[in-house]
Amino acid sequence: MSRDAIGEPGIVTSVEALKALYGDVGEASLIKVTKVLTPDYRQMIEASPFVALATVGPEGLDCSPRGDLGGVVRVRDEGTLLLPDWRGNNRIDSLLNIVRDPRVALMFLVPGSTTTMRINGKAVVSADPALLESFEMDGKHPRSVTVIAIEEVYFQCARALIRSELWNPDRFADPKQLPTPGALLKSAKADFDKDTYDREWAGRAAKTMW
Repeated sequence: MSRDAIGEPGIVTSVEALKALYGDVGEASLIKVTKVLTPDYRQMIEASPFVALATVGPEGLDCSPRGDLGGVVRVRDEGTLLLPDWRGNNRIDSLLNIVRDPRVALMFLVPGSTTTMRINGKAVVSADPALLESFEMDGKHPRSVTVIAIEEVYFQCARALIRSELWNPDRFADPKQLPTPGALLKSAKADFDKDTYDREWAGRAAKTMW
């Protein structure tokens, strides 16, 4: 259902109206975009242990969190990133999208920094044994590696992270006041055994991290 079908007022329906609403783009917002990693951009990417990976496929959009020790991606060269796919829930939504539509977008966070990095490009899923072995962790290998060809890279304005105070520990939510994973599952399936799930989750995660 489209937003205007919901009956919300003030819906913007054209590119011209949207540009008139926001005005011209600032110079810095345009010149910051590059087609490959600059040395400074590479330093930021390699400092990031977390990235949100956005993909698109016939069923729609997907945005998946990815994290790793040290750095979440390996920089192969100024135009290529390698993203290992470690243990997860086997839904493989992102990978299913990539093998049918290579377009990807990534947003990297660096703990303590209000600067985020964004990359748009094309990706393929590789199961090359030598590549998988190069990511060995605790004697285990990822089942695939996403190879990302960079088309554009730029940093994001810090306002969002400043406004949100994302890294301010005084603003951190108290986990005890939030629903547990088991509770979230039970809200989707009424007869789900949330207590057993929550009790066993920490041990299960520790054994299946890689």
